[in-house]
Amino acid sequence: MTAAYQPIYHLIRGNVVESVHFGAIVVVDSTGRLLAAYGDPKVVTFTRSSAKPLQALAFIEQNGDQAFHLTSKEIAALCASHDGTAEHVAVIQGLQAKVGIQESDLLSGAHYPYHLPTAEAMKVRGEVPSPNQHNCSGKHTGMLAFARMRGLPISDYINTDHPIQKEIAKTFAEMCGLPLNQVEIGNDNCSVPNFAVPMQSAALGIARLCDPCSLSTERAAACRRITQAMMANPVMVAGSGRFDTRLMEVCSGRMIAKAGAEGYYVVGIMAGALGVDMPGIGIAVKVSDGDVGSHSGLDINLRIRPAVTLEVLRQMGYITEKEQETLAEFGPIKKILNWRKTIVGEGRPAFTLERENSSA
Repeated sequence: MTAAYQPIYHLIRGNVVESVHFGAIVVVDSTGRLLAAYGDPKVVTFTRSSAKPLQALAFIEQNGDQAFHLTSKEIAALCASHDGTAEHVAVIQGLQAKVGIQESDLLSGAHYPYHLPTAEAMKVRGEVPSPNQHNCSGKHTGMLAFARMRGLPISDYINTDHPIQKEIAKTFAEMCGLPLNQVEIGNDNCSVPNFAVPMQSAALGIARLCDPCSLSTERAAACRRITQAMMANPVMVAGSGRFDTRLMEVCSGRMIAKAGAEGYYVVGIMAGALGVDMPGIGIAVKVSDGDVGSHSGLDINLRIRPAVTLEVLRQMGYITEKEQETLAEFGPIKKILNWRKTIVGEGRPAFTLERENSSA
């Protein structure tokens, strides 16, 4: 019996493996075919912010973007875990003005921006963070817009029993090919419901988002508006220099990428990107220890997910050598430096994907 999580990445100092990260990986296509896996592809875990593009889908499917005349950049913001820069906040404010809500309506709480220069400048000025600087402010604004469009109360939009949260959960389950009662629901750190499903199901949801040809006309059109917005505005989805953004910039027009807290990561490869008539692909990665860097509590400081993701793309043949070279700062092999910036070791992948031919 395969353990849910297997050794996925080694940190080596000298000739000794000093630390070992464990995890699981799954690769599926939009038909539900399992293409490759490592660890248990059916391990159930929370998707966290990796689910944001799917959480936005119900609103877009019901033409919320058209009702409020949202731009491509604003649609991308609905799916974002953004840096909280002035640019990000300005887009969120513009979106809120269109919807007719205020920053004070957000029930996300607040944290300092992920963008460290912005956060440090705020601290010097004695400023406290606001909800719009929260990385999830786009998602929350989208949920408020969904409630406002439907004529529903906005004071309790974060509650699991609110009609929009029920609609979001239903749509998420359908995209993942699961009955709703098989989706475990818990609260995310920003207070809205989040979903735990088998990794294979989450990867399927992302694959269908990138290849919605089997879905209804309305849902397929909404999927395309979301993926096109993310690929057209990668800086809005995360921030300049962050892995989500860089991967979408370098592999332009071929894939979407979205990190989630506690070691989750998804990549979606667009239908046809790997050749004519090739289906869309969904990749889900989970690092079992949560993958938070040793010097920061922020999810932005990913320790190994970028390196693992790049190795998955390399092993599957989904990324070119030139693209790998451009993204080399993220891995797959990473140098370990001491405080004098001297190389004292390296991190390297510890897995080989097992190719599969079975159906989901």
